[in-house]
Amino acid sequence: MSDLFSAPPPARKPAASPTRKAEAEPQAYDASAIEVLEGLEPVRRRPGMYIGGTDEGALHHLAAEILDNSMDEAVAGHATTIDVRLDPGNRLSVRDNGRGIPVDPHPRFPDRSALEVILTTLHAGGKFSGKAYATSGGLHGVGSSVVNALSARMDVEIARDRIVWRQSYERGKPVTALEQVGNAPNRRGTQITFQPDPEIFGAHVFAPARLYKLCRSKAFLFRGVTIRWSCDPELIKAGDDTPAEAVLHFPGGLADSLADELGPNAPLLAPIWASDAQLPPAADGSETGKVEWAIGFLESGAASLVSYCNTIPTPLGGTHETGLRNALVKGFRAWGEQRSIKKAASITAEDVLGMIAARLSVFIRDPQFQGQTKEKLTTAEASKLVETALRDRFDHWLAQNPPQADALLAFTIERAEERLRRREQKDTPRKSATRRLRLPGKLTDCTKEYAPETEIFLVEGDSAGGSAKQARNRENQAVLPLRGKILNVASATTEKLRANQELRDLIEALGCGSGDGFDLAKLRYGRVIIMTDADVDGAHIASLLMTFFYRELPELVRSGHLYLAQPPLYRLTQGARSVYAMDDADRDRKLKTLSKGRGKIDVSRFKGLGEMPPADLKETTMDPSRRTLLRVVTPVEERLNTRERVESLMGRKPELRFAFIQEHARSVDELLDI
Repeated sequence: MSDLFSAPPPARKPAASPTRKAEAEPQAYDASAIEVLEGLEPVRRRPGMYIGGTDEGALHHLAAEILDNSMDEAVAGHATTIDVRLDPGNRLSVRDNGRGIPVDPHPRFPDRSALEVILTTLHAGGKFSGKAYATSGGLHGVGSSVVNALSARMDVEIARDRIVWRQSYERGKPVTALEQVGNAPNRRGTQITFQPDPEIFGAHVFAPARLYKLCRSKAFLFRGVTIRWSCDPELIKAGDDTPAEAVLHFPGGLADSLADELGPNAPLLAPIWASDAQLPPAADGSETGKVEWAIGFLESGAASLVSYCNTIPTPLGGTHETGLRNALVKGFRAWGEQRSIKKAASITAEDVLGMIAARLSVFIRDPQFQGQTKEKLTTAEASKLVETALRDRFDHWLAQNPPQADALLAFTIERAEERLRRREQKDTPRKSATRRLRLPGKLTDCTKEYAPETEIFLVEGDSAGGSAKQARNRENQAVLPLRGKILNVASATTEKLRANQELRDLIEALGCGSGDGFDLAKLRYGRVIIMTDADVDGAHIASLLMTFFYRELPELVRSGHLYLAQPPLYRLTQGARSVYAMDDADRDRKLKTLSKGRGKIDVSRFKGLGEMPPADLKETTMDPSRRTLLRVVTPVEERLNTRERVESLMGRKPELRFAFIQEHARSVDELLDI
């Protein structure tokens, strides 16, 4: 039996070059000037109307059209395997094990087979009435015929009713009759091999990497299909990791696709949420279709939403994406209302879409697209159908794991608050929008410029700054003294925050900006270390600084760049030996240990970092080989509690702080330093 995957195309005579008169003669505009284009001639005259142009993207659109026909067979339950092969000469073959295109005479054209009608007539196909395909990607009946019209050669082989049929075409016209070429007792389906016409596409050729990616995306979209990819190894350029052969089958569907793209180390706030559901039935009770989705909620990184309708990519989105957005926004708002969190009402689609990587695929009857290239779904009812199907399941998914749902809600509210702050900043005119970034005069910078290996110490006052400057490693440790207790940003207005010189100096020293202008890549230091006195005042200043970073530079905290230094409160000296204690309990434990030795024990209490000798400060707090640092984190599962705690202890409502003090007052044993 012949196999078109390896059969070379027969030679054909070169087309005659068109002639042109030396001078154009003016013609009268009469009936003779009206052209009537027959058959597929309109496609060759104006290919851009059908495939969007004649560039490389349009060329690959031909491959998508033929592959989509095989995918429609698979989605309809008639095919399980699709073979795609790229051979030299820019020849692409697509074969499926579906029903095979009908080859019997067409009722309206008895002298022509259904196959020939489909491949040579615009708007001819089996996808108009919905009888042959409940859902399909090809809707206009122009896909295969357009590919045929724009191909220098197309060879079609049909295995149907245990018989193999073959017919060949050139530039949309049959050059052989439909002929029976053999028996196929164990084979069925359609195989199409075509060569795009260089008269239309010039030097553009199929790219193996692009075709392989197309095959992978289709295999992800329908878990019931296996796509077997093969390509002549000589067509794969050096440095291209596209395999020459691959079997593409993904039982997990969209979840596999998303996990594959995000990678194993994706900064996810929760496991990927993936499922599928039947769309609500129509008014007459008939089925309307199906929706599948996979959504990852990201703590950081680029958000994305990739959607499909009947396996056709919709890069411009459409009504199905609107349904997804509405379901997620309304779901988060409802969960916030259930948890009595009023700020959840401010969540918008912008807040949600900015934190997700998602895949959405719908299968619906008679979808309407924008343009022949089907880049945007415009079916009006798809929005409500998708929203209804997803909303109920999203509510259940949140309710199944309340701590996880609370964490997602808290992160979404943080994004909403960031959005509102950015809006306030844009609405407030700046005195000098073109002012260059300057480094604060009090900053003592380090000499190394490679940010990941540097750190900046934020210290309390000039006295502590002086000690830190003497104790630091000049190469990679910078010091910025701050003047006393900084502004409490949780209770201050935007105008006060912007006018505060201390915070402006801090932001300028870090170099990464804030609000809408924040860019983590511009952070000048790998570690930002808060180093305050080991007393109540120092703890208060550290709390104010942490609140500032949490509210104004949350990404810096989430990415793990913020730390707390741990300076000692006491120095215990016995002879030539000195040890340090972090607090009273630590002092008492170490006193017991030293008392076993000989000699008097001297106990010194550091009044503050400014009173600590630089050698002690370096040994205990700044030397990476000896110090202890605490990283400031916001665990995903504690996001909601963290937000509420910051709001109650640092926010504008003093009654919340008073209630906290009343609740925890009995747990205080001593009132030192108060």
